[in-house]
Amino acid sequence: MFCIAAILSYSDRQILSLLVDPIRADLHVTDVQVGLLQGAAFALIYAVAGIALGRAADVLPRRLVIVAGIAIWSVATVACGNAPSFWALFAARAAVGIGEAALAPAAMSIITDSFPLNRRGAGTGALLMGMVIGGGVAITLGGFILQAAQAGALRGVPLLGALPPWRASLVVLGLLGLPVALLALTVPEPARRHLIGGASGRPAPLRDAARRLAALWPTLAPLYAAMGLASLCDFAILNWVPTFLIRRFSVSVAEIGVMLGGVVIVGGIAGSFGVGLIGDRMAARGGGSSRLRLAIGVMAIGIVSTLFIVAPSPAVVFAFAGLWIFASTTGQTLGLTVLQELAPGDARGLSVSFASLINIGIGLALGAALPALILEHLLHSSTQVGAAITIVALPSAVVSLLLYRVALTEARKIDTK
Repeated sequence: MFCIAAILSYSDRQILSLLVDPIRADLHVTDVQVGLLQGAAFALIYAVAGIALGRAADVLPRRLVIVAGIAIWSVATVACGNAPSFWALFAARAAVGIGEAALAPAAMSIITDSFPLNRRGAGTGALLMGMVIGGGVAITLGGFILQAAQAGALRGVPLLGALPPWRASLVVLGLLGLPVALLALTVPEPARRHLIGGASGRPAPLRDAARRLAALWPTLAPLYAAMGLASLCDFAILNWVPTFLIRRFSVSVAEIGVMLGGVVIVGGIAGSFGVGLIGDRMAARGGGSSRLRLAIGVMAIGIVSTLFIVAPSPAVVFAFAGLWIFASTTGQTLGLTVLQELAPGDARGLSVSFASLINIGIGLALGAALPALILEHLLHSSTQVGAAITIVALPSAVVSLLLYRVALTEARKIDTK
């Protein structure tokens, strides 16, 4: 259920990348304004709202938090399709961010309370697998809906037939979320375990929850930072590899879409659900912290895939991108699983919301921007995209690996207590 919700979430989030030109023509906006709709309008609200919704997942029925989130982002996506102006679309995209910020904290908390130690990695992996698949589904499903609307397949359909294709696409995608919200009502609400308040069964006050998380800072600080730096690499690579392929190897946009989307989905599934299963076996033998040993090993291999500066062909570029997504998703899956096991039951939502804030804050704010700044101000060339990606990704990946190692050392101390 969470995998399905995550697919829908990322589809609604990424669909605007297909609609740039129609939106510009219809609303008379600039590329900069479209960029704001894709990035700031969603991400900043998502990151800020995530803290409040993470706390909501700790004190309210988590299933209802998820249902409300799906309903909000679905209705907001419909509103995007009916927005009469740039600012109306900006506000609707912000509402999408608010709704989607509810999913991860509440879902991760339910997964941790629903599965024993030796099955939590697979549960976490299933959720993250949906997020990875969702990025590809946004292109595939969004493109299908857009083509159908352009071909007149929606002509005569109430509420849709009179809309321009880009608007109809958003409305259809938003409406698909409403049955998913109803399905989310079927998810069991497990009893919260390992509460700060002990046997009272009542969630701890926010101050106590924050204090308990702060006490875990020797482990959580390097773990958060490691995942944040890996996210920075994600944004740097996925945002700039298409440009690198076009400028360096003259690869067509169509081929990039098929190949890059394919390797990202394959690498993401292997690094989420597949690695989650392996991590569970390691945890059953060596405790929850042993999952980080697997993350460290895979991240060490992933460092090689940041060397786009030496990539001799498009095939190598695609392979590097897929390998990095595998490594990064591995770190995120295992890191979030360990994070949830360390956090008290009434602070798990808050702990995940901090991770989302750091990942988006570091990744989105720096990952996409740094290669452009390096191209313009350091390399003084628009063709050295591979070098710019490597200059950003390589040191970030190395430091991320070292931070995972620090987190493992500290987590082992907790395992032995």
